Amino acid sequence: MTDLTVLVVGSGGREHALASALARDPKVARVHVGPGNPGTWRLSQRYGLRPGDPVWDQLVGLDPLDGAAVVALARQLGAGLVVVGPEAPLVAGVADQVRQAGLACFGPSAEAARLEGSKQFAKQIMAAAGVPTARSYYCVDQAEAAQALDLFGPPYVVKNDGLASGKGVVVTSDRSQALAHAAVCGQVVIEEYLDGPEVSLFAISDGRQALPLIPAQDFKRVQDGDAGPNTGGMGAYAPLPWAPPDLVAVTMSRVIEPTIAELANRGTPFAGLLYAGLALTSRGLRVVEFNARFGDPETQAILPLLRTGLGQLLLAAAEGRLDRFGPLSWAEGASLTVVLAAQGYPGRPASGGLIAGPALTQPPPGVEIIQAGTALDRDGRLVAAGGRVLDVVARGADLAGARAAAYAAIAGLDAPSLFCRSDIALRAAQGLIGPVRPVGPVDPASPVGPTDLGEDRP
Repeated sequence: MTDLTVLVVGSGGREHALASALARDPKVARVHVGPGNPGTWRLSQRYGLRPGDPVWDQLVGLDPLDGAAVVALARQLGAGLVVVGPEAPLVAGVADQVRQAGLACFGPSAEAARLEGSKQFAKQIMAAAGVPTARSYYCVDQAEAAQALDLFGPPYVVKNDGLASGKGVVVTSDRSQALAHAAVCGQVVIEEYLDGPEVSLFAISDGRQALPLIPAQDFKRVQDGDAGPNTGGMGAYAPLPWAPPDLVAVTMSRVIEPTIAELANRGTPFAGLLYAGLALTSRGLRVVEFNARFGDPETQAILPLLRTGLGQLLLAAAEGRLDRFGPLSWAEGASLTVVLAAQGYPGRPASGGLIAGPALTQPPPGVEIIQAGTALDRDGRLVAAGGRVLDVVARGADLAGARAAAYAAIAGLDAPSLFCRSDIALRAAQGLIGPVRPVGPVDPASPVGPTDLGEDRP
């Protein structure tokens, strides 16, 4: 592999971050993102595509849910690897269509992607594989939801069973709010509250084995101090200086590997990125959720530290040869991303706000501005066009240095319609998290699987 062209499917900050990391791989010759955004379009222009070219129109007009269109574009670009970014195309089977066309594709099949597409399916897989998770009830109406809430008591955790762009979870001590969320969602999983800090661990899988990335922590709530409603994520950092030393090893042996094996045994191997959202509780490690793709915004924080070529890694997974791939190499230091969102997010975000400033065109050393919900107005100016608009990514010798660089870059932006949290990774940088005890073996006296209410309603 000396001249690899990669097509990344999607249009958000995760896809821009993936494209940026792929472009740093010396074995990758060209990276295109479809439909992309103004930030990723600059990459395609660097590789010779121009507005007005027929393939340009295919790229920026791509429907990520249209598998046939993805295949046609990949062939037009001469792509040797297709990376499907968002969850919706994966659940819709786009990766299946790409593989059926004979193209290498990084991303699980529709059946395997049900790990994210259905919370109840994920609970069933965890129960079968012996993966530690919260006790839960699957509820299909208000009466069942009310009974489940009363069985667990506050704080209440209510999760939309289907895809919800990271905003389908409500954690509240207000029973009426929990019940109202269940009513809006319809089918929900209600589970016991898990105490302790939460972390994210990604693993690259070829369907038989997996390689872990470094752990990260994201910030779901919209306001400082973890206040306000849940969002898709307002920032993240990696690595975790306070994490137990056995976190990765125990997560791989108790969570990732059993899950990969269970899906393979069912004839639906998981070849892609398995995201384990974890809680380090007083009773040991518990899985909060599974996702079937790179997490956003954790990806933006993790990939700047990856020294191994990302294109080579994802192609090896897509071709089922991770067993011939050596251990991953990581840079020293810390990486952090701060999300800038449009006013009104996570409700109804304001659109059209102008984005400018010296940090946008010439970011300081060690800083990258990742575009997510952006567009160009009729005068070619960059404007907000989504909820989460920009990701300011910074590296430093430590978290304090990365934080300083990120927030200094934000001060160099002229974007009055955007806001951000001011406390991303602050407590970790100040050494205020922990000590967290080693994960160790899961307490056998603790529940490790869901209560299947398909057979036993509360």
